[in-house]
Amino acid sequence: MLPKKLQIKVEERSAINAMRKLKSSPGLIDFSSNDYLGFSSSSIIFNNTTQLLKDKNHQINGATGSRLLSGNYSLYQEVESKIAEIHKVESALIFNSGYDANIGFFSAIPQRGDVIFYDESIHASIRDGISMSNAKSYKFKHNDIQDLQNVVDRIKDSSNLNKDESQEIYVITESVFSMDGDSPDLVKLSNYCTEIGAHFIVDEAHALGVFGLGLIQQLSLEDKVFARLVTFGKGLGCHGAAFLVATDLKEYLVNFARSFIYTTALPPHSVGTIISAYDELITSEKSENLQENIRLFKSEIINKKLEAYFVASDSAIQSCIIAGNDRVINISLKLKENGFDVKPILSPTVKLGQERLRFCLHSYNTEEEILSLIHLLSTLLK
Repeated sequence: MLPKKLQIKVEERSAINAMRKLKSSPGLIDFSSNDYLGFSSSSIIFNNTTQLLKDKNHQINGATGSRLLSGNYSLYQEVESKIAEIHKVESALIFNSGYDANIGFFSAIPQRGDVIFYDESIHASIRDGISMSNAKSYKFKHNDIQDLQNVVDRIKDSSNLNKDESQEIYVITESVFSMDGDSPDLVKLSNYCTEIGAHFIVDEAHALGVFGLGLIQQLSLEDKVFARLVTFGKGLGCHGAAFLVATDLKEYLVNFARSFIYTTALPPHSVGTIISAYDELITSEKSENLQENIRLFKSEIINKKLEAYFVASDSAIQSCIIAGNDRVINISLKLKENGFDVKPILSPTVKLGQERLRFCLHSYNTEEEILSLIHLLSTLLK
């Protein structure tokens, strides 16, 4: 029997039509997954990984332990070195997932007396990691550098910010936000971090693959960033994540990031798939195909006069704001009845009144699918 306090929470969530359920959508046209380039079903990546594991004699099913025990097989070092080279950093450290990486990093790096400033729309994994640290943290308005400056100035006036030589300041954002699909001005943010002596940390989970190797490299900001997170379960279609950092910071994480230390390592097939996916990303035209579909989707939104519903975004995530859990669920079901898999995002996942349909575009969506989807959406909204 579920404890009474838990039952009350379930009933409250049911009352606002916000209960999460495990579902599958077989046979529908995919406008919901994070598999932006279709790499999860790539036979090229699968076959290359199989051959790689044979060549490296890694034909085993599991890692056998954590990397600090028995799970640090040679392929890990090879893949981390190649990832670091590709992303133009000193080192890379692979975690089992983006959630594990953010929990491990933010619970271990900021120390008591340090100060964290983070975008209010930052991912839940970063918030959870921050909550596990001993540093003080303050949020600033979404993608609003002026508000960040105001918050920093306010904290300066009311505390000892920048007066303690041992104090470190961290500023955290995402290059592409998962719910809105929008991006901050990374150049201005990086310059401001330099100005105030802050460590700049960027989560690139939804940028890798969508914008080539990520927006930080596209903007040549590698040397301005203290740490970058790249995840492999989205644009690369496989599993895992890595922090791109300096060598001494990698060594620190190996010693103090608990989500890295106390978990069984990824199996060889997962690690091999990561590098095969990178090889495919660098040589294929899938990113360019995706960009063409993004442009088509956005132009059709304009043609149907739907701009007012959508959050401005140049990424694969296009969010259509439809206030109210009931209404957005009903429209999602109508789309599903017509063969389109588009997920509703409900409160409390997003703020009340900011419920939305979250359209995820892919390199493999056809022009006909995109045009039909927008036409149907226009009919349902109007």
